Amino acid sequence: MGRYSLRIKDSAAKEIERIEPKKVRRQIVTRIQGLATNPRPPGCEKLAGAGDRYRVRQGAYRIVYEVRDLELVVVLVKVGHRSQVYKSL
Repeated sequence: MGRYSLRIKDSAAKEIERIEPKKVRRQIVTRIQGLATNPRPPGCEKLAGAGDRYRVRQGAYRIVYEVRDLELVVVLVKVGHRSQVYKSL
């Protein structure tokens, strides 16, 4: 399996910047970077009715992303607290 490139939507980048404390933000960024080598890590779940969208958990936060296997691209769609992240998908 080749290395995937990461694309982050502008809205997702803003969501990441707003996460406090910085320690939690760093953990989320590390988890996102790991998606480039393994876009379907253990614990990821495919979202029902959402095409090729998946989610991974990082503490109380969820990372929602699309995998485009033909292009070798992972598109970060949304990052947010588990109580809010699915409301606007």
